[in-house]
Amino acid sequence: MPKKTILFVCTGNTCRSPMAEALFRHEWQKLPGAPDLKVASAGLAAREGEQVSEHLRTLTGESGIEMEKRCAARLEEEQVKSACLILVMTRQHRRWLQQRFPGESHKIFLLKERAGLTGEDPEVADPYGGTLEDYRRVFAEVRRAVAGIVLSMERSRSNDGNCAGQ
Repeated sequence: MPKKTILFVCTGNTCRSPMAEALFRHEWQKLPGAPDLKVASAGLAAREGEQVSEHLRTLTGESGIEMEKRCAARLEEEQVKSACLILVMTRQHRRWLQQRFPGESHKIFLLKERAGLTGEDPEVADPYGGTLEDYRRVFAEVRRAVAGIVLSMERSRSNDGNCAGQ
């Protein structure tokens, strides 16, 4: 049986989605007895081979989070179809995916909404080209959202094993 896949999507796959991927993997692996999941990220307009942001590498290093050596990857149709949960950073990302993959709409969510962070802007701002402090703010925001998603999935796992934790 293939592993269930959690897919994080942003625009260029150099900041937000690899940040969420690394944070999710780190948090999920800390759970005792957590099922083995495939965690991936991709960009809607990624430039294949572009390096992940140095600021992101700095922040993951400071946090003791292992960041795989990787380059940006463009989103592929197979990733969308095989993922059991797709988490995006903006409404525009969600609209783009829903228009191109209407049959997969049931598993596409804004990261912060899926995490239950409804009292704030549901979008994650793009820090691309910003300062380390810009990245630090986004990192904290994504970390909070990922923690909420992991908690939700951990709770639903004991109930029904549903990947999307619904």
